Amino acid sequence: MVAYSPTPADVERAEHQDHALVLVQTQSWMNRTLKVFGGLFFLALGLAVVFVVVWTWSTRAGTTAAAAAVQPGQTEALFQSTGHGTEPHSTLRKISTKAKAAIHLEGREEGNHSTLQWVSEQGQGFTQGGITLQNNQITIPESGLYFVYSQASFRVSCLQNKSQDSSPQRPLSHRVWRFSESVGSEMSLMNAVRSACSGRGQGTQGWYNAIYLGAVFQLHKGDRLWTETNQLSELETEEGKTFFGVFALF
Repeated sequence: MVAYSPTPADVERAEHQDHALVLVQTQSWMNRTLKVFGGLFFLALGLAVVFVVVWTWSTRAGTTAAAAAVQPGQTEALFQSTGHGTEPHSTLRKISTKAKAAIHLEGREEGNHSTLQWVSEQGQGFTQGGITLQNNQITIPESGLYFVYSQASFRVSCLQNKSQDSSPQRPLSHRVWRFSESVGSEMSLMNAVRSACSGRGQGTQGWYNAIYLGAVFQLHKGDRLWTETNQLSELETEEGKTFFGVFALF
């Protein structure tokens, strides 16, 4: 039997085969890795696109709803509420403090005045961003969209007999007025009327309620806003019960 000894050519061929096998295995592993990372990348990209689309749609929907209701040059109320039991005071004040221009006023009734007096130095009152209180009227510094709100709280004694001077069914009213130089006249922005002691028998028990007004308006530079309220002697002017304010939306 003749022993076989590998030649240098055989050794070189075997080395080439081993090298090719290692190279093929390495390339296969790299391809699988790239496919995995590629799949994760496209998945993350898809989720990001979905998030952006949803966020854009929801933002545009909210902006469009507000813009559609108030067109430039118009004075349009988006909503108005006169319901009972609302406590908008603290919420409105928190929102207004974050606005670029805002004013929040507390009301007080003074015997030597025939109108409800507004002050910014009392309770939670403040002014910022150029909106000012002059002659008991709010002055708007720049044209734009503004949220205007006011509340008047009443405490009425429901009378025991009809022979007394005042009627237990006398109406209570609260109104916000606007004067604009662009229009040249004053106009009513919001108002509400409510009957006192409605649904109650006549007696000494007090009747409590509040008239709240709030809406968005397109206002112009120099516009003046003020309130008109009847039955001033029946008003409650404790902190947070009767107030008037404006804040810029844009």
